[in-house]
Amino acid sequence: MERRKFIKGSAIIGATAVVPDLLKASSGLFESGNERKVYKILQTDKTMVGTLPVLRAFAGDHNDYVSPFVFFDEFGPVKVNANDKPLRVEAHPHAGIIPITYFLEGSGHHRDSLNYDFQISKGDFMMFNSGRGAIHMEETGQKLYDNGGIYHGFQIWLNSPAKYKFIDPTANVYKSDVMDEIKEKDYSARIVLGEMFKAKSKIETLFPVFYFHINMKAGCKLSIPVDETHNAFVYVIKGNIETTDVTAVQTNQVVLYERGKNTINLFSAGDAEILMLGGKPHNEPVFAYGPFVMNSEEEIRKCYSDYRSGKMGNPELVNNSK
Repeated sequence: MERRKFIKGSAIIGATAVVPDLLKASSGLFESGNERKVYKILQTDKTMVGTLPVLRAFAGDHNDYVSPFVFFDEFGPVKVNANDKPLRVEAHPHAGIIPITYFLEGSGHHRDSLNYDFQISKGDFMMFNSGRGAIHMEETGQKLYDNGGIYHGFQIWLNSPAKYKFIDPTANVYKSDVMDEIKEKDYSARIVLGEMFKAKSKIETLFPVFYFHINMKAGCKLSIPVDETHNAFVYVIKGNIETTDVTAVQTNQVVLYERGKNTINLFSAGDAEILMLGGKPHNEPVFAYGPFVMNSEEEIRKCYSDYRSGKMGNPELVNNSK
């Protein structure tokens, strides 16, 4: 049976750490005394998920510095021609996590065993709370099939805390009107989740988490407040930035920070586009088996048993339903 197989490329694997570069004294950063120290710079790894090329920043590692997030993929940018066969990730299960998908360009199609069937467009944000277990399929959307274009965005997994691991699964798509915006002369920001400089997303979450999409203009200097007990990290989508200790962070790298201070300092000599994410760490054990992320081996075995027995749904129906 198809449901007895796990999708290739779904296993949680590690990312590669690289030594940060140091910039010269022309840096625009300044010492405030409250800025967080850099823990490590991560380099993304190229991989494939289904027929979709992705850059993977981390996958189940560095939990002390990325929790409540547990997995980070950037998909694309890839050009899709009109009427081409869709780029696709066949139906596969999840449990104990919330895959969240954010589109920078193009469109996507999500269908799942909960009978949700969504077309997702540029700027949309989807949360697929897998809870005790559900199956979904993902592919390039109808707009790209009709017109062609660029397919580009992020799928990042939020790890549910223990008390929410086995809740009923659900899925939601949010439009830009529920995400607050900041527009200043030297930067703009979309507040997908959480709050930044009193700009606040209307999307509710089960635990404290933030997700900011920031565009910085040349010469921009930002000091972003964070709870000193929460994790925070920054991913550079495009351009290069500098952060604490005059550390350079380049395109497709992630900078992880130590906790204990309440400010993230960022500077961009040229234009740059970044994601800044974080939240309250769960401080719970993490057991992962492919797309299942739980708190014990026993829970993982239950997920696997539920999947094999069909309790999460039938992948063949998710793949083939119209």
